[in-house]
Amino acid sequence: MDIRPILSTLRRHKTAASLIVLEIALTCAIVCNALFLVSQRIDKISQPSGVAEKELVIVRVSGIGKQTDAMARTREDIASLRALPGVSNVSRVNQLPFRMSSSNSGISRTPDQERPTIHASMYNVNEGALSTLGMNLIAGRDFQPGEYVDQEQAQKEQDTSRAVPAIISQAAADGLSPGQPALGKTFYIGDQPMHVIGIVQYLATPTGWNDNTDKSVILPLRTDFTQGLYMLRTAPERRDEVLKGALAALERNDPNRLVREKLTYEEQRDDYFKNDRAMVGLLVTVCIALLVVTALGIVGLASFWVQQRSKQIGIRRALGATRGQILRYFQTENFLLATLGIVLGMLAAYAINLALMNTYELPRMPLLYLPVGAVLLWLLGQVAVFGPARRAAAVPPAVATRGS
Repeated sequence: MDIRPILSTLRRHKTAASLIVLEIALTCAIVCNALFLVSQRIDKISQPSGVAEKELVIVRVSGIGKQTDAMARTREDIASLRALPGVSNVSRVNQLPFRMSSSNSGISRTPDQERPTIHASMYNVNEGALSTLGMNLIAGRDFQPGEYVDQEQAQKEQDTSRAVPAIISQAAADGLSPGQPALGKTFYIGDQPMHVIGIVQYLATPTGWNDNTDKSVILPLRTDFTQGLYMLRTAPERRDEVLKGALAALERNDPNRLVREKLTYEEQRDDYFKNDRAMVGLLVTVCIALLVVTALGIVGLASFWVQQRSKQIGIRRALGATRGQILRYFQTENFLLATLGIVLGMLAAYAINLALMNTYELPRMPLLYLPVGAVLLWLLGQVAVFGPARRAAAVPPAVATRGS
């Protein structure tokens, strides 16, 4: 189709054409960046934890006043919880993936390094933690009973002449010993040597969203009930039953303690990511609203131009133009306007992404999102203009001529 008549017509309607081009450009720029942000949030929400999420129940209690027998009471609690029907294992941990707080430390290859080789989350666990949490040990072994020590005692009697046994995640192993096995090697937490006895496939950090997403270290340091969480593993369908039984058992052991948390791991994860899900919903809503407004703008402009050009349409029909040619005329016109708006929108999308990178330290938007946004707006434009174009093509030549 010869586009010169279309360009000539658009030059006579510069204001209306410019407005629709700017609207498409703005929509393209915002939608491209919004889709990128949505994909980032979805990646964050869907990242794995490395634990048996569907089988875990969490209980956290605290005492009133100074606890002189906290570790003894903790051993009593674990024995009572392990005896509950449906409980396959019980342990304690100081933290879990996807919580608001995190305990971290730098790990070095040598004790005198100026800067740590990696930063990792430090998981202090009681006996049976790996099997309770369902972590996948891919190399080495689990801790032996004689390797566990009370955290308070270890802090008081720190011995830098003896290496602490540790199990690390595969990501931490890759960071500490790239290209070589980390199993059996000794690394350092400050000046405290740490001997790697095992490697788990994956264990997310508590905060779970940075360069250290899966750089984790597990140490056999027992915590008492005032310093961590009771973790109970059970069948998914028995979680509510086990949770109620756990609360009753802990109350029998000490009715004066306060229950700080009582939930399944899945509930904790859902709560942790609730703001991200809300952001995804908001961004998707904004995208849909912008696309609807843009479509309405295209429909309105096309309908206005059909009405204004009834004489030209009638003349073209009288000279032999088919309905298909009239339809293609308006679709081509819209395609040209959309293309100009998309080009401007891509430039604006890139500029917005640079601003977000500098202001909020977001990653660079992959170029894939630009053609995705372009195709979306091209399709939207063609669908939106189809109705007015069909009405224009359906106008009989005689009626259009009398309307002049």
